[in-house]
Amino acid sequence: MSIATRTVDREIEQAVADELAWTPELVGAVTIQVTVDDGIVHLHGTVDRLLQRVAAQRAASRVRGVRAVEDDIEVSTSVWDHSDEDVAAAVEHALTWSSEVPAGVHVAVKKGVVILTGEVQWNHERRAAERLVERIEGVNDVDNRIALIRRPSGADTRERIQHALVRNAVVDASHIEVEVDGTKIILRGTVRTWLEKSQAARTAWASPHVTEVDNRIIVTTD
Repeated sequence: MSIATRTVDREIEQAVADELAWTPELVGAVTIQVTVDDGIVHLHGTVDRLLQRVAAQRAASRVRGVRAVEDDIEVSTSVWDHSDEDVAAAVEHALTWSSEVPAGVHVAVKKGVVILTGEVQWNHERRAAERLVERIEGVNDVDNRIALIRRPSGADTRERIQHALVRNAVVDASHIEVEVDGTKIILRGTVRTWLEKSQAARTAWASPHVTEVDNRIIVTTD
């Protein structure tokens, strides 16, 4: 690794550490170590709740120059004492009262890991269920197996996604290619930030003809 690369990695490492310290969910409650290797951020340590682990992932991904985030953070089980039955009941109650998650999502809990199954119409509903569960105390991790209801492919899917990417203020669509394989979307190309890569995927998921997004976009500072 060149001296220039090591210097950039140290700058990214400090920026990520600063962003973690700036994140309200992480103030005074966590011990997270950060290392960076060629723009790939590695997070290590222990947090009290899954929500904090997720907040750390998102904070690191916001930093300019980050190409990917590898999360080895552990959620401590010593700070809560809830049975799997209690956690399952809390999750089911939260899902029932959520206006973002439709009926049809099923819950199972094993050693604090919540397993979500069932079918929904949209990816944002699947993600809403996951985000809701992340906030419940006693949840150690979420295994999201919710499927999207099958739908027909659209002849103009590629064009409409490409136009949506161009409209998006966050994404530089000039270096992104969209490939359609039935109801599966493959994104290729390069962007400058992880935020752009994530936003490109969210844009593709908004299509009513998409059931899978394979995001192969590369984050580069070149």
